[in-house]
Amino acid sequence: MSLFDLRLQEVHDKLTGGELSVTDLVDASYQRIAHVEPQVSAFLHLYEEDARAQAAVLDKQLKNGGDRGLLFGLPAGIKDNMTAVGTLTTCASKFLANYQSIYDSTAVSKLKNAQAVLVGKTNMDEFAMGGSNENSGFHPTYNPWNTAYVPGGSSGGSAAAVAAGEVYFSLGSDTGGSIRQPASYCGIVGLKPTYGLVSRYGLVAFASSLDQIGPLTKNVEDAAYVLQAIAGHDGQDSTSLNVEIPDYISALTGDVKGLRIAVPKEYLGAGVDPAVKESVLAALKVYESLGAVWEEVSLPHTEYAVATYYLLASSEASSNLARYDGVRYGVRAENAENLLDLYKKSRSQGFGAEVKRRIMLGTYALSSGYYDAFYLKAQKVRTLIRQDFEKVFQNYDVIIGPTAPTTAFPIGAQVDDPLTMYLNDILTIPVNLAGIPAISIPCGHSGGLPVGLQIIGKALDEATVLRAAHAFEQNTAYHTLRPSLAADIKEATV
Repeated sequence: MSLFDLRLQEVHDKLTGGELSVTDLVDASYQRIAHVEPQVSAFLHLYEEDARAQAAVLDKQLKNGGDRGLLFGLPAGIKDNMTAVGTLTTCASKFLANYQSIYDSTAVSKLKNAQAVLVGKTNMDEFAMGGSNENSGFHPTYNPWNTAYVPGGSSGGSAAAVAAGEVYFSLGSDTGGSIRQPASYCGIVGLKPTYGLVSRYGLVAFASSLDQIGPLTKNVEDAAYVLQAIAGHDGQDSTSLNVEIPDYISALTGDVKGLRIAVPKEYLGAGVDPAVKESVLAALKVYESLGAVWEEVSLPHTEYAVATYYLLASSEASSNLARYDGVRYGVRAENAENLLDLYKKSRSQGFGAEVKRRIMLGTYALSSGYYDAFYLKAQKVRTLIRQDFEKVFQNYDVIIGPTAPTTAFPIGAQVDDPLTMYLNDILTIPVNLAGIPAISIPCGHSGGLPVGLQIIGKALDEATVLRAAHAFEQNTAYHTLRPSLAADIKEATV
């Protein structure tokens, strides 16, 4: 068994008992990275010297009986759109290839306070725009279950690093499914919290009304621990919610008797792979055996979610990315004839094709004569989508369906077909538009690739979402399965 297959509490027990040191954990992480990174390519930047120095400090603290943080000693990766002082924050874009962070994002600061060890920053689709990790400005990331397939995106590097056993957990950001979809494709747990529960301060903005940071882990219990560490009000983020944070760990009772589950017919209709549908229906039978009840419902505005999302997200991206002009920071084009030429050349050379596509779409939607027809109408449909969820939650505790309509697809299969790529997020996008929490957990396999189950909850009811996910996990073995990539690799074991 790998050290990183242990539950968080088991790791902490071994640290306390002297069977394990933080240095052992960090050693295991970098040994594993050395073995599998040539196949997976999950990381953009590694911080081995700093991580080992921190491990030595934590080991000394452990020996002296000092207080331990909630994530004490655990090697972690963070998506490269979160600032961490003294590190590059590139957003996987050539435009920011030389940008050095001068402050910590709140999420990273909270990880440091919880005494996690930052191993490195993970690859992503450029500026979090994409669903396959093929849009990185540096290199693609590969799915550990089959390296001919994508890991999902935009947090594909974070998901692949966890699935491949390179780090104990990672942080990603979710704008339209960018935590949950790669978690589904890579067979791990991915949690998108309620909008505003985790501070966005220091997260490089893509679509500010949709972005949310969350954890990617190998099991639900660890997701609860990480969420406990990073959730909370932050005065530096104007959208941060000032609410009491419950004890997510104590919510994992395993009891879902009487839980009322809604299953949207739109989530199991046309376009959903039969094997994915079968896995979801089998998961519902598990819930039935545990005393939960489920009924089919309708979320009638689901069909408009993708169009609504790409109008709103692209419009916000157009505004947010206007700051990248080659003047204040980032890569500056050479041989510009004047200021306008500098803007044009810097943006043309620095941004990739997908980022340019979304900037153009957003600029068009916000332009005079089209604002009312597109952007304003999309905002109205967003309200209808949120109201669909509110209506269902009047009678049900959670909503369950597939995370993605299919399993992971081959690398290169959709890179020239952006519309098909966008439709992969049809089941995750509505959650972001409504600002509510959702989790993806593994619930099956098809063709050797994982299938994800999505559990959606009421706003600020992460406790119920985690409880429902944990109960399923405790009665199945999907979360224990690991990619065959690890079969012939020697690593630290217990």
